[in-house]
Amino acid sequence: MGTKSKVALGAVVGIVVIGVVSANSGGSDDDKTSSGDKGPSASAEQKPGAKKDSGKDATEKKVAFSGDGDFQVGADIKPGTYRTTGNTDDACYWERAKDASGEIDSTLANDNVTGTSYVTVKPSDKVFKSSGCHDWEAVDAAAKGTPANSMAGDGGMFKVGVDIAPGTYRSTGNTDDSCYWERTKDSEHSLDSILANDNVTGAAVVKISASDAYFKTSGCQDWKKTG
Repeated sequence: MGTKSKVALGAVVGIVVIGVVSANSGGSDDDKTSSGDKGPSASAEQKPGAKKDSGKDATEKKVAFSGDGDFQVGADIKPGTYRTTGNTDDACYWERAKDASGEIDSTLANDNVTGTSYVTVKPSDKVFKSSGCHDWEAVDAAAKGTPANSMAGDGGMFKVGVDIAPGTYRSTGNTDDSCYWERTKDSEHSLDSILANDNVTGAAVVKISASDAYFKTSGCQDWKKTG
């Protein structure tokens, strides 16, 4: 389970959006355009555990666990929020599961990712599955950033106040309902996480509140802050 061809199961809600969420990920602290981190990842042989980079400052990323494998929560990985960046072409699939049966009913949340994804693994989760993803890093809840005023339309998931600034954003030139956006209150990826969402053709305008936790964007033209 957890192959690259898997489709995210979570149906999204909204005024006109009904269906499957896929490729909703992205994040960066770039001052101009926020997009998926294209930096190098650890080797495929990297075992779960913190990665130390000698000579690097305290802000350097530390690998928590590999982007491929099934991980038992509490044994292999700790509960917490994790981030994967630099993923391309929906090749990254992750899944939170309530048991190791491999059955559809065991899935709590999942997603196909382009760019970046943030995921909160809860203490009650039993297994976290990851396939074709770049390595996962633990997210410091107190970490600060330099929020950008624009973001890549296919960048994925952005942390509000860290990756992007709150405000009104506009994306133009979208075609065939391929642009999907979502405002969320957390990174658990449940239906209750979604504050608002939409599939868009043409111009999209979204007001991201300072109280929002994350903003997801997939298949859209780039977003620019207008107010």
